[in-house]
Amino acid sequence: MTPFRSIRFARLPSGLTLPYLEQGRPTGCPVLFLHGITDSCRSFGPVLAHLPGSVHAIAPSQRGHGNASLPETYRLVDFATDLAAFMDELGLERAIVVGHSMGASVAQRFALDHPERVVGLILAGAFAALRRNPDLVAFGETEVMQLKDPVDPTFVRAFQESTLARPIPEPMLNLFVAESLKVPACVWRAAWAGLMDADLTPELSRISAPTLLVWGNKDTMALWSEQHSILRAVPDARCETFLGAGHALHWEEPARFATLVADFAAACGSVAASAA
Repeated sequence: MTPFRSIRFARLPSGLTLPYLEQGRPTGCPVLFLHGITDSCRSFGPVLAHLPGSVHAIAPSQRGHGNASLPETYRLVDFATDLAAFMDELGLERAIVVGHSMGASVAQRFALDHPERVVGLILAGAFAALRRNPDLVAFGETEVMQLKDPVDPTFVRAFQESTLARPIPEPMLNLFVAESLKVPACVWRAAWAGLMDADLTPELSRISAPTLLVWGNKDTMALWSEQHSILRAVPDARCETFLGAGHALHWEEPARFATLVADFAAACGSVAASAA
């Protein structure tokens, strides 16, 4: 894993502390990376390693994840409120927001609640309503909602492996499993319940920012039907498909994902940079 150029901690007015990784020119296009459930800021490490220095990349660990603070609630609106405060703390007025899985849901919620702060969206392995996937409803009921501390490492490894259609380097997988093991059972349950409670579909037509969906056609979590729902609802949306990739496509093909981010940032980054 390529080392990060800096790691810092942002203390929000709410009292929460969020660790974040940062690289690239501070005057470059700001791009925020939001990880999936039980991941951390390190989830995007392989992608950041392939980004050009012109992209000002910032990847926070969200509440309850990694080494971030552990508050009581984990609704999408809580994560989105944190993101607005995080941007304020870093002096960012607007940014491109990249989200994977749960992070993609947070990005959608943020774009709905703070449209003036979003220059563009990249949604990887996204869903508007997770509860439309019956397999994940069953998994949540029988597995996630039954979790107790300490969370079983075997369960965590199997969960992370289930997001992959192709193997990734073992040290990379070990790191992601170790980060997930930092998440207590109460956060697994609460964050999962927050995703299951949310249905963003009726609101998506209000997202005005250019939106790129990135989807692996072997993804068993974020189904094609969800991509279709988002594409149909968001006025300025398109989809890039990674053939043969699973839910964690940014782990399977980090260089390709980084190229998409850099190209997207180049297309609309001047707007973000001038407003930052």
